[in-house]
Amino acid sequence: MGRPTKENSLTRQDVIEAAISCLEKEGEAGLGVNRVARELGIKPPAIYKHLDGNAALRKGVVLEVWQKYLMYCEQQTAQLNTPREMLLAGGHATRNFARTYPAFYRLMMQYQLQPNDPDAGAVIQKSLGFLKNSLRLYELNQNQLIDVMRMVNAAITGFISIEQAGLMTLGRSTDESYEVMLDALLAAIEHIRSTS
Repeated sequence: MGRPTKENSLTRQDVIEAAISCLEKEGEAGLGVNRVARELGIKPPAIYKHLDGNAALRKGVVLEVWQKYLMYCEQQTAQLNTPREMLLAGGHATRNFARTYPAFYRLMMQYQLQPNDPDAGAVIQKSLGFLKNSLRLYELNQNQLIDVMRMVNAAITGFISIEQAGLMTLGRSTDESYEVMLDALLAAIEHIRSTS
């Protein structure tokens, strides 16, 4: 990324973008104040003017990565209007994002966002809004919606996590298995909808 033209011109967003660059290059090992300072060509104390240490740096990166992920999902589902199309496209978008940005995805899944944190709460609401929007045409009651959201999230994130860990070693294509899982989720949603 290179050193800012003036030390005072460094912004919080500059620090987060540099950290994201380090994450892309080195994985989570690159997420540290000292490493990010080297990336920016500055001394570590300059970062503390914008983020209070490694925990704040990590949180800032996680929130930025979530925003990138949600924007990607919204782009992939923008013109769709049936629940089936939206769920399938969202499932594919999530897996494609995880394949394209494996370090981003792992970091997102390992960091617990807190709903009472204003910054994290906004991301949580946007994420839930995206999933609710994908499911809105199913006309689920509140409990059904919660059950479906948990089921869909667990199935998709679980599949991707196991795949990323290299634990799917049987001969069948993981792409084919993923499609079967998405179809099974659609059938399960219909089952949940039919129960009261």
